[in-house]
Amino acid sequence: MKPIVAITAGDTNGVGYEVIIKALLNGYVFEIMRPVVYGNAAVAKHHIQTLSEDYRNITWNIIDTPEQAKDGRLNLISCYTDNLPVALGSASPEANKAAKASLERACRDLKAGKVQALVTAPINKEALHGGHTEWLAEQFGGEQLMMLCAGNLRVALVCNHVALADIPAQITEERIIAKLTLLNRSLKRDFGLEKPRIAVMALNPHAGDAGLLGKEEETIIMPAIAKANEQGIWAFGPYAADGFFGSGRFTHFDAVLAMYHDQGLIPFKTLDMTGVNYTAGLSIVRTSPDHGTGYDIAGKNQADERSMRNALFMAIDVLRQREEYDALTANPLPFIVRGDGEGKPRREFIDFKTTTGGNRFNNGANGENGANDK
Repeated sequence: MKPIVAITAGDTNGVGYEVIIKALLNGYVFEIMRPVVYGNAAVAKHHIQTLSEDYRNITWNIIDTPEQAKDGRLNLISCYTDNLPVALGSASPEANKAAKASLERACRDLKAGKVQALVTAPINKEALHGGHTEWLAEQFGGEQLMMLCAGNLRVALVCNHVALADIPAQITEERIIAKLTLLNRSLKRDFGLEKPRIAVMALNPHAGDAGLLGKEEETIIMPAIAKANEQGIWAFGPYAADGFFGSGRFTHFDAVLAMYHDQGLIPFKTLDMTGVNYTAGLSIVRTSPDHGTGYDIAGKNQADERSMRNALFMAIDVLRQREEYDALTANPLPFIVRGDGEGKPRREFIDFKTTTGGNRFNNGANGENGANDK
């Protein structure tokens, strides 16, 4: 059975409907999922009229619950009224309320297990008083980590949507370790990287220049990296951010942990504008295109749907990877405790392949290694 993916329509005055429709009708989306759009057919029709003739004959399969979703169809659950005013290119309280209603309904179905993943179209930050990432963390509990992904380029953030003046106070040793732990766990479970390498950015220019341009590197970031290393996390740095991406140094790592929003997202979007915004650390899978509402191009048939399509594909990739990882780690080999010769316990995995007499599976074929197994 193909997984059902909830797609929230986002801001009704932005490019959400446009990129959703374009992404669903161009590609192989229906081969790997049953998409369900959470929005309104009448509002969607308003947006369709601004697109090319290729999209004018779209028909929706209107459903009440995700279980009614049909394979190969544009399934839609109505979350607000048909007479919602649409003012393309403008922020409005009505659009904010509609965006939140769409998200709330999708999250209810996600919590109930009726859908398997969530893909969110862009909203105005005022709709949720901050943004999707923080709001979803409140809904599903636990810590969250904002990560932008494009192929092997992955950039995560210590501080998400924080005013620049407030960032230094939020850069603490504990916070960096927590984000590194979340990132390391996500890279393993969500991306299948057994021993990921993580580059950590500096906060100050030239990585503080030995304290001349700031001491956070020496007093906060470096100790955090050292403690993360003690926990088995392969974190390196801190690296000066100005030349790290331009020199291509980022290609030597599986992910980058930037200190704040623009430090990570400016180079990321310079390198690739079709990436995916992924919320790591949550119990559920949530992805989103890496752009905003696009008020300036809303209704002009200019929005690029590739980021939305990549978000849809990545949601399925993470679902599959999590399933595989959880299956492989469900019953780990037990530990045994041995002394280290100095009275201190040492944990080791039980090795079922060997005994005191050698390899049990040789059945004597290799001489004395199998002698005790006869």
